[in-house]
Amino acid sequence: MVVDRIVVKNDEDFFNRLGNAVDNAFFEGKGKCAIENLEDGKTIAFSNLFELDGMKFLEPNVHLFSFNNPYGACPKCEGYGDVIGIDADLVIPNTALSVFENAIFPWRGDSMGWYRDQLVNAAYKFDFPIHKPWYQLTDEQKQLVWDGNDHFIGIHKFFEQLEEKSYKIQNRVMLSRYRGKTKCPVCNGRRLRKEANYVRIQDKSISDLIELPIDKLIAFFDALELSEHDGQIAQRLLKEITSRLGFLSKVGLSYLTLNRKSNSLSGGESQRINLATSLGSSLVGSMYILDEPSIGLHPKDTENLIEVLCSLRDLGNTVIVVEHDEDIMKAADEIIDIGPEAGTLGGEVVATGDFPTLIASDSLTANYLNGSMEIELPQKRRTSKNHIKVVGARENNLKNIDVTFPLDMLTVITGVSGSGKSTLVKRILYPSILKEVGGYGEKAGQFTKIEGKYSHVKHVEFVDQNPIGRSSRSNPVTYIKAYDDIRSLFAAQKLSKIRGYQAKHFSFNVDGGRCEKCKGEGVITVEMQFMADVHLECDACGGKRFKKEILEVQFEGKNIDDILNMTIDEAIVHFETYKQNKIVSKLRPLQDVGLGYVTLGQSSSTLSGGEAQRIKLASFLVKGETKEKALFIFDEPTTGLHFHDIKKLLKSFEALISKGHSVIVIEHNIELIKCADYIIDLGPEGGENGGHLVAEGTPEEIVGNKDSVTARYLSEKI
Repeated sequence: MVVDRIVVKNDEDFFNRLGNAVDNAFFEGKGKCAIENLEDGKTIAFSNLFELDGMKFLEPNVHLFSFNNPYGACPKCEGYGDVIGIDADLVIPNTALSVFENAIFPWRGDSMGWYRDQLVNAAYKFDFPIHKPWYQLTDEQKQLVWDGNDHFIGIHKFFEQLEEKSYKIQNRVMLSRYRGKTKCPVCNGRRLRKEANYVRIQDKSISDLIELPIDKLIAFFDALELSEHDGQIAQRLLKEITSRLGFLSKVGLSYLTLNRKSNSLSGGESQRINLATSLGSSLVGSMYILDEPSIGLHPKDTENLIEVLCSLRDLGNTVIVVEHDEDIMKAADEIIDIGPEAGTLGGEVVATGDFPTLIASDSLTANYLNGSMEIELPQKRRTSKNHIKVVGARENNLKNIDVTFPLDMLTVITGVSGSGKSTLVKRILYPSILKEVGGYGEKAGQFTKIEGKYSHVKHVEFVDQNPIGRSSRSNPVTYIKAYDDIRSLFAAQKLSKIRGYQAKHFSFNVDGGRCEKCKGEGVITVEMQFMADVHLECDACGGKRFKKEILEVQFEGKNIDDILNMTIDEAIVHFETYKQNKIVSKLRPLQDVGLGYVTLGQSSSTLSGGEAQRIKLASFLVKGETKEKALFIFDEPTTGLHFHDIKKLLKSFEALISKGHSVIVIEHNIELIKCADYIIDLGPEGGENGGHLVAEGTPEEIVGNKDSVTARYLSEKI
């Protein structure tokens, strides 16, 4: 289609007409147009389409590089990085085996062994090491087994053949056995569509960059060389990128990658990412309130955190921190110490001022800081012949290490954040021992085998900081089963017998004695559209949960509501006075773990993670002497604990060990670490630079190890 013929002139009318003609030509030609010079017959073609060499490209915009947007998300996994497919961990469950030793699980047996034999017999033709353990193979060699070649059928093709004949029941059974969440084959778990990776900066795509640890990513941007034109465009962006990455590194997260899934982060890591986000906003004149930012931090990382908090202050912000860490207290400009004890015995300001002023006062905190009170070192470190040995731990960043966990004592796992402690204990030790002892358990991470002397261990308990109950009805007294005895006590009173009340009438969970209007909640919830629900005190029972006539039943002047509003300490005194030893024996462990200030009826949802963990510990102490011994694994039990509480926690550990149980603890708190019988120190750094066994032995032996970062801080306490 000829759009226009124009005589070339150097005036405004010519250029206007030419501009309109080109616009029309691009529109009619759907992005293509040509200009022909009628004098010499030459034609020049133009295109405003985003294509080259016959390939069409998506036009880059900000959404192309986001997996949360349909424009940029991988079309196969929709930006999740995972799809339901053949799970590599199920196909190759034991990576310590070689291909010859049947590492590929579906290729065992007489009928399927043909596929394995094909690979084994032809391996010499393409130099494949059939006797090398799977985990020692290179990525290219592993991919070759999955993809196959002219000499053998790969694992992918094998499962495709099963799919094609899925009308056979045995094929459907086999496919279901190996199905699970697996890395998306299209984007390789990187979540973005392939077109996003066509855009490169210094030969790196955005997918390459998000797979780098943050410290290497910082180095990439520091070394970035751009042309003058590109440099002007990128100047402001690079400043934002480098400052935000710098903050993540400063708060001790340099080992993470930007593609790391948030559900795989620990609580401390999540909190520090939030902190880095606040820092990245560069606000001034703001107030930051932080609740225990040192959670999950090794003392080495705490130093970096203090630097960050001071830089926030120096920008002109107010920083208020709820904290128990000694180093953070020393760095504070003003300390407000609340006490003197916990719960009903607390709630007063006992000291204020800077650090020297605080340690001169007479508060519990000051006494521990100035040395007049202390957590004493054990008189003697325990020894034991019983142990569990994990051989060849290589999940995540663990470097194929062999670790021995002594039993019948207090064993502590230490190391900087990201050194592999949680992977070793939560992903390998716990699920594998649970499977050995109980016959069930989650799929364990990659390791070779478990060995050792642990036949006396009959139970494994993982005590984490998850809430003891999510509903408002759950509370400490129901969790440790003391409420059953309290209800039976009230049902045995004379007035109860006259009226025919049973133990169920004193429960707020079932119909009978509870207030019918609020169903034993004590509050009425008014649901609001588009706003948070409103909770109002029940006008029928006045928030007391029970009917008026039930509250008339009393035990020694106290009705059931009065009992639920007592603290553990008050309840023990009350029941002890009136010889209710069975109830006292169940409540006592809560007092022993330092929870005497909690009320019996306090909702579980209002308890902190550390409190929930100690209630679980108390529930095990309640069970008392048992012939069957257990292995207890604790994940940072000192979270939210004062020095005084740590002292009580250590006594509870002593009580468990004295009953023949074993305790393994993941911990950063030096006060607890120094009291361990045996320390396993991982490191030396986090992420890729971690995962090595740096040191193991008693605290005294660790202190002499020059490679251990923990030793530096431990030597100050021993």
